[in-house]
Amino acid sequence: MTVRIGLIGSGFVATFYMQGLAEVPNQEVRVCAATDPERARAFAETWGIPEHTADVDGLLARSDIDLVLLAVPNQVHQELGVKTARAGKNLVCTKPLARNGTEAAEMLRAVREAGVLHGYAETEVFAPAVMRARKMIEDGAIGDVLTVRSREAHGGPHAPHFWDRELAGGGALMDMGCHTIEAARYFIGKDVAPVEVLAWGDLLVHQDKTTAEDNAVALIRFAGGQLGHMELSWTARGGLDLRNEVYGTDGAIFTDVTRGTPISAFALGKTGYLVEKADLETGWVVPVPDEARVYGYHEEMKHFVECVAQNRMPRETFEDGYVVNRIIDAMYRSMNSKRWEPVEIPAV
Repeated sequence: MTVRIGLIGSGFVATFYMQGLAEVPNQEVRVCAATDPERARAFAETWGIPEHTADVDGLLARSDIDLVLLAVPNQVHQELGVKTARAGKNLVCTKPLARNGTEAAEMLRAVREAGVLHGYAETEVFAPAVMRARKMIEDGAIGDVLTVRSREAHGGPHAPHFWDRELAGGGALMDMGCHTIEAARYFIGKDVAPVEVLAWGDLLVHQDKTTAEDNAVALIRFAGGQLGHMELSWTARGGLDLRNEVYGTDGAIFTDVTRGTPISAFALGKTGYLVEKADLETGWVVPVPDEARVYGYHEEMKHFVECVAQNRMPRETFEDGYVVNRIIDAMYRSMNSKRWEPVEIPAV
């Protein structure tokens, strides 16, 4: 079947979704929606989408939409997620699933009650390098995983709503910690429960833009004794820095998709777009070829489309997003208490 898609959103994430869908067969984005009609029109023209609208309710009421992609800011995830589920539509929501565990629980409850397929668009675990690392772990290449160290950092968000602590639900930890948390769960195994966390966060540089933390460090201790270690920053210049280190009893695996690319150059002339959040286009530069594929957008979109076509639940669901949100909740509690805090994941 051809999976007929309705895309809600017209910004940064929506652009990556369209890049990810570019080579995915058996799908068609039929309509895109945005609250600003002009943005919806411009986005549709850019990507060759036949219809655009500012009427989200109208999109959800259509009978010719098999999958809805939510590429919208954090503050509307819960509202649109619940509304989409109640409209009986299969859906995918970008990360983080919600601003906190309570909102995430409502979204998870809604998709379960509606009986729709639900995908959590966590690109990190669909990145080809990360998927290959996981396959090596499954094959026994490094023995039992002991620790996972992840870093995600750049110079700061691209849109105003990220800087608003209330709208976004937090700062650098909320923005990027969701990636590193799910990477740890992916490498260690989702059957191993997170037990407790220890986190530090502070506002070091961007006092004129936010009251949220622009840097954070966190640890997760898992039931089997494994440790996840993550570093997040909105003050790291030079473009997106995205790395994982996985240490096992018989070896180690390293992934670095933005600094260890197969191309580097020294350029006095402008080079054009290089990588997400790059500061300069001249001097020594490290371009990232096929950015959407490297980050995991192609593989995740292909997976979600195939799941809808085959009527099977994706491997990343709202259940995963709910667990991640509950872990982040515990980390924010730890930032305030300055001690280890238990991870509480109430049944939904």
